[in-house]
Formats: sequence, C-alpha cells, structure tokens
Amino acid sequence: MTELTIDEKFAAEQKQADVDHHKPTAGAMTGHIVSNHFLLNIKLHQLKWFVKGANAENYKAVLNQTIDENNAWYDKIADELLDEGELPPSTMKEYSEYAMIEEDGKNKYLKAEDMLQTVVDDFTTDNMFVTRAIKLAQKEDRPFMEQVLVQLLGFNNHQIRIYQALLGKSAKEGFEEEDDEDFD
Repeated sequence: MTELTIDEKFAAEQKQADVDHHKPTAGAMTGHIVSNHFLLNIKLHQLKWFVKGANAENYKAVLNQTIDENNAWYDKIADELLDEGELPPSTMKEYSEYAMIEEDGKNKYLKAEDMLQTVVDDFTTDNMFVTRAIKLAQKEDRPFMEQVLVQLLGFNNHQIRIYQALLGKSAKEGFEEEDDEDFD
C-alpha cells in the first residue's frame, strides 16, 4: 500500500468536508462553531480597540475577559474535534467559508451600545450551531463531544447574559418575539 501524498491527503479532506456539510454531522457542525469563534475573536478585538464613551474602559475589561475565555473555547472545541478523529478548519479560507458570524469594518464606528449588541447577536447565532451540533452528537452517540458542546452552550449563554446586562436588559430580553415566530 502506498502512502498518500500531501496533496492527496488534502484533497480527500476537502472531499469529506463537502460530504459532511451537505449531510450535516456533529463534526461538520462543530467545524462551523470553531470558525465562528475564530471570527468572534477578531470582532471582539475590533470592539475593544474602537469602543468609546464614558463606559469604554469598563467595556474593554469585559471584552478582554471574553476574548481570553473565547480563545480557550476555540482551542477546546478544536481539540474535541481532533479527539474524535475529525479535522477542525485551520485556514482563513475555511474560516471565511464556514463561519456564520459576519464581520464588518464599519463596526468600529458604531456607538458602544450597538457594538455590545453585535456580541449578543454573535453568541446567539453561534448557539444555533451549538444546539444543532449537540443534537447531532446525541444522534451519532458521541457523548464526549456532546458534553463539550453543552458546556460551550453554557459559556455562550453566560456571555449573552453579561452583554445584555451591560445593555440594561435581562438575559432573554428581546428574544421572546423571535421564539414566537418559530411556531407560526
């Protein structure tokens, strides 16, 4: 049996990723999550660098804490994929393709409150992928992946509560209307 070349290995990886994303697996969905958290890191730095106003220093402290914890989760999620025999996204092209969080250079000009709202929105978007990945991990009988994803959901929900509080809102305030629409 001959050893595959680097090009052949990468081609096989790309082919499998395409298959996994058309019929979602827990691994493919978790790849989206890794990409979301990579992009989220960039956005959090952007906000920290450009936030202005009377509470800017307080916001920067919270953003720094979120950056540190988000980076730890980024690695933890990628490690879980590797532990499960999966390959996490690892290039800018893959992050751009798989992330469902959007970046925008114009964000640096937003009012502080609008900046903080983007963080709530991003963690909410990520939660759609996390909850889907949890269900897929359950279906695929991957209990350790499920466990890590459930913990990530807790982290994301905690971040939503923190940023909602900075905006003067309760954890779920503003989400009720969206939930009701799902049942129409």
